[in-house]
Amino acid sequence: MSTPASEPVVSVMLPVFNEAESIAFVVEELVTVLTAQLPMPFEIVAVDDGSSDGTLELLRGLRARFPQVRVLRHSVNVGQSFAFCTGFEAARGKIIVTFDADGQNDPADIPLVAGMIGPECDCCCGYRADRQDTQSRRLAGRYSNKIRNAVLHEEIVDTGCSTKAFRAEYVKGLQPWNGLHRFLGSFVAMRGGKIKQVPVHHRNRHAGTSKYTNWKRLQKTIADLLGVKWLKSRVRIYTADEVR
Repeated sequence: MSTPASEPVVSVMLPVFNEAESIAFVVEELVTVLTAQLPMPFEIVAVDDGSSDGTLELLRGLRARFPQVRVLRHSVNVGQSFAFCTGFEAARGKIIVTFDADGQNDPADIPLVAGMIGPECDCCCGYRADRQDTQSRRLAGRYSNKIRNAVLHEEIVDTGCSTKAFRAEYVKGLQPWNGLHRFLGSFVAMRGGKIKQVPVHHRNRHAGTSKYTNWKRLQKTIADLLGVKWLKSRVRIYTADEVR
């Protein structure tokens, strides 16, 4: 059982932008489920990415109710990748879990992905076994994952699934850039990390509407994909020992 006074072992990253219709449900469910099911202390780091719909006021109220909740605020809307990176740097836990604020991710999967982190796993990527989205989004996701894996020579099943767990040192200190969150597994691998994948649940959006379209995301991702391919081609994994 988690207690507010305990130093957190797991930090749940929650990027939030104009989610006034769903944020209370998401945070309340997270606290309830993790208190009951996560066998280690936790914190929830909500990063408000310049919301303009009253989300910040709701987060302040949730922070007052739940000692596990911390709230950070961006002065302007800069995007999900920057929100994750802000949370990564503020996290106090040894394990960092990424999560969405729209209610589609299931908090019951957090103990699963966090529990995978150990000697043989530095990053556990969830994949949506039964994705609850429109057919166009499911098809777009399927083809984009195939193209991404072909270009980067990887085997990430579902890079768009936010439910992931990381050993904290693998995601701290990353240079933030727009689109980074879609390649976190790649950067863990570039740092020599070991990756595992597990199926997770996916649900209909609790409320509100998605902040992106397939075409809008595709336009951004193509350039990012080529950039990450170039970076991977320049990376070398090695160790150095001091000569005595």
